Amino acid sequence: MFTEQGPTVRELAVQALSSTEHGYDLLAPKFDHTPYRTPDRVLDAVTDEVRRLGPFDTGLDVCCGTGAGVGVLRQLCRERVVGVDFSAGMLAQARAAFPPGGERPAAEGPAAEGPAGEAPVAEGPAVDWVRADARSLPFAPAFDLALSFGAFGHFLPAERFGLFAEVYGSLRPGGQFVFPIGAPPPVGSRAYWSLLGFDAAMRVRNALWRPRFVMYYRTFRLGDVLEDLTRAGFVVRLKPLTELGRRPDGSPRARLVVATRE
Repeated sequence: MFTEQGPTVRELAVQALSSTEHGYDLLAPKFDHTPYRTPDRVLDAVTDEVRRLGPFDTGLDVCCGTGAGVGVLRQLCRERVVGVDFSAGMLAQARAAFPPGGERPAAEGPAAEGPAGEAPVAEGPAVDWVRADARSLPFAPAFDLALSFGAFGHFLPAERFGLFAEVYGSLRPGGQFVFPIGAPPPVGSRAYWSLLGFDAAMRVRNALWRPRFVMYYRTFRLGDVLEDLTRAGFVVRLKPLTELGRRPDGSPRARLVVATRE
């Protein structure tokens, strides 16, 4: 599952016995070398679908981690992009990947060069980073677009409505909150039992050990999510992410949730 650059079993064990925040501080330097990073094909599928909803001037990556969602927003927003996370370690990695001034990250190639002898020309929107808990976002209604990848398992079901309300309060009227959500694995499949076993082990761990590490895979059910988004004030629609394929019954393997503040 892991590359040679990824965390060792010992490092993962230490992380798992830490708090959620400190665990990610520890994992941050090697996070992008683990399967926990959102796959590029998911990022690309979301980018293609959200581009049709624009244009956008300002974007917010909620629980940005090492900045994968910021990379998406830089392709979609014209003026400013903000990544927010509560882990100082993850933010440090994100800052390194996206240098100040709006330059393109090194992984994407060098910034465009200006006339001979001049400094490279900055590309894309300005990028800022904010350390904050997503359950208490420090923003006025300033964003046209908010998104999030792979973070919702870190919030208990009772916290979900409050999280959505915070995002709602950070969007301008007409702003959109988008995120992918996968179809649940078939009952009895290997994936079904793997996720069930992981969540059961995590519940036992949190019952017996402090501080808690909150990470669950089976608590973010589509029906409950739609209800909480609606309660928070959003108007919600679903769009199939057809680039990610279909299940044997023809339904999409993943959908894009598009929640609009009207």
